[in-house]
Amino acid sequence: MKSPFRVSVITDEITQDFGRALEVASGEFGLGWVELRRLWNKNILKLDAREIAEARRLLERYRLRVTDIGSPLFKVSWPGLPESALTEKPDEFGADFTFDQQDEVLERALELCRVFKTDRLRIFDFWRMKDPSPYRAAMDAKLLEVANKAARKSVTIVLENEPACNTATGVEAARTLKAVRAPNFMLNWDPANAAALNDTPYPDGYSHLPKDRIGHVHCKDLVHKPDGKGYEWMPMGKGTVDWTGQFRALKRDGYRFAVSLETHWRGPGTTEESFRESMAGMKKLLQAAGAWS
Repeated sequence: MKSPFRVSVITDEITQDFGRALEVASGEFGLGWVELRRLWNKNILKLDAREIAEARRLLERYRLRVTDIGSPLFKVSWPGLPESALTEKPDEFGADFTFDQQDEVLERALELCRVFKTDRLRIFDFWRMKDPSPYRAAMDAKLLEVANKAARKSVTIVLENEPACNTATGVEAARTLKAVRAPNFMLNWDPANAAALNDTPYPDGYSHLPKDRIGHVHCKDLVHKPDGKGYEWMPMGKGTVDWTGQFRALKRDGYRFAVSLETHWRGPGTTEESFRESMAGMKKLLQAAGAWS
């Protein structure tokens, strides 16, 4: 497999059995990269020394490199904010750390970047508020503080646009990147996450983004429900995101980092079977864009 991108997958989208996930990623699909978020049903920040050593051994066995540490940093409410100020009660996906624990989360995540030999750390920007404007400057300052701490460890921060958080759409991502001016602060662009809030991620949302500040890409697809209330995840290529156009534009614009499958879609079979179908769809989309041969 040849691609201008680091074609990757979040391992727990295949299975929580980390060794099996690596076997499928490497042996079946010939991938050279994986993204780490949850292993053996534990958030990566909660792994003990024995589990970390085993994870490193398995990565070496399957000759896989780590694109980034998918941390839950700032998947919390802004301090003092009443729940009524949030757009909804979000699903934490195991990110059950408090605001007061976030400094500890950051230090642990930066150490994991060193241990797993990656220079990228994924973060968020707090649960989405109905009106973030009174808090936005303080949140931006917090993001800048994190970027500065990461810079001292030669780590690049990649902020994911997430519908449950305050940066979700292409326009919002462009605003945050403009406000947080640090050379190691970049975007984890997730077109389907933007589409979840009725944004048209490509070409509209993407057109607002500074292309040299996209540092990671998540790949999944969705369709909106017929009643207009909510959406459903789909296999790659079976939703509404123009992934062929998006991959082609990334290639044209000189993007050379990870495109990481985070399918979220669950078919009638196992998570491994669902991943296999979505990965096959992603391969076709990359081929159509001239980005897989």
